[in-house]
Amino acid sequence: MQVDTLIHARWIIPVEPESVTYENHTLAIDGGRIVDLLPTEEARQKYTGTHIENLDSHALLPGLINCHTHAAMTLLRGIADDLHLMDWLQNHIWPIEQRWVGEAFVRDGTELAIAEMIRGGTTCFQDMYFFPEVVAQQAVQHGIRASIGLIVVDFPTVWAETGDAYIEKGLALRDRLRYEPLLTTAFAPHAPYTVSDAPLKRIRMFSDELELPVHMHVHETKHEVEEEFAKTGLRPLQRLKALGLLSPMLSAVHMTQLTEDEMDLLAETGAHVVHCPESNLKLASGFCPVAQLMARGVNVTLGTDGAASNNDLDMFGEMRTAALLAKAVANDASALPASMALRMATINGAKALGIGRETGSLETGKAADVIAVDLSDLETQPLYCPVSQIVYAASRRQVSDVWVAGKRLLKQRELTTINSNELSGKIGHWKERLSS
Repeated sequence: MQVDTLIHARWIIPVEPESVTYENHTLAIDGGRIVDLLPTEEARQKYTGTHIENLDSHALLPGLINCHTHAAMTLLRGIADDLHLMDWLQNHIWPIEQRWVGEAFVRDGTELAIAEMIRGGTTCFQDMYFFPEVVAQQAVQHGIRASIGLIVVDFPTVWAETGDAYIEKGLALRDRLRYEPLLTTAFAPHAPYTVSDAPLKRIRMFSDELELPVHMHVHETKHEVEEEFAKTGLRPLQRLKALGLLSPMLSAVHMTQLTEDEMDLLAETGAHVVHCPESNLKLASGFCPVAQLMARGVNVTLGTDGAASNNDLDMFGEMRTAALLAKAVANDASALPASMALRMATINGAKALGIGRETGSLETGKAADVIAVDLSDLETQPLYCPVSQIVYAASRRQVSDVWVAGKRLLKQRELTTINSNELSGKIGHWKERLSS
């Protein structure tokens, strides 16, 4: 039988079924989808591939899903480090954005982010930033899967003037993107402290009517929670519950300040939590109680946050940090095993974005969003368990090849849809401008 691509690999880690690793197996891909996963010897008898890859020292796994980032902020990487969150935001990031953010800023910063993510094995990202139409254009052009955030804040910016204007522009963009096969959209109200009740009520209404997810920073810092309580007598999650926003449509980002009752509430309502461990550590925001949330059945995913507060978009690093941090916070070395950290970066993220039937695991019928990790490096030897090695020892620089919907975006560490030299030149110009 003729298929587009056969990838013969030393190991295949499908994520579903859970805790399974296949040795000397093959993925058969046709029409952008996985049509078979079977032992390599059987595959050689059953299929002929237009393209055949022999990856004798590699593990194949689902492409990683970055459930929270601000892609264009790669241009601000390292520009205001080692500061408290509100100082960082109010006195450095927001003033720079007010002066510089426009379509060109978002275009070039997003292209840099996409290049970094592809090279690091990320095949899908959920964004929250201004000019989401430009983010969408870049994602389509470079072949990466994305959830485009329809940003909403109360105050005027270069993209919109009022909460209602943000929502109207977002809905118009959602309509334009409906038939892009690699794109979905989600409302992206920035945070409870930057979005008032009126636009949040409209977001809830349209979310219900259009089945649009909501992606929002929530309970990121102790200061944020205390300030909200002082103003309204409610903690932010209580306010969101009163507005009807706690549901399986919500991805609540950070969630470092949670009571036992609030964790129970998240489990009852089916809301997802996006854990950004490295950003939270860098900004000293607090600790998301991952093990306690998971014990209650809450779907917890991973995000990098923006490169201005991380300072990278490295999902391998997030998996490792999430696993180690969860053990320390829970005082339990078994709290978050490597296999669960990998699920957080793959199938859990797909479920939160509403695309769990399309991607997040290597299963027959799903999109061929696949990455190959070369485990032959000395740094990942000797190898006893591929999953443990990927989470605790491997580097994103060991990602050799990446496919999204069967299209190859990285070939032996070389980007296929982005000119690295041209991109470096653009970023150099931005560095000169922003430094001034």
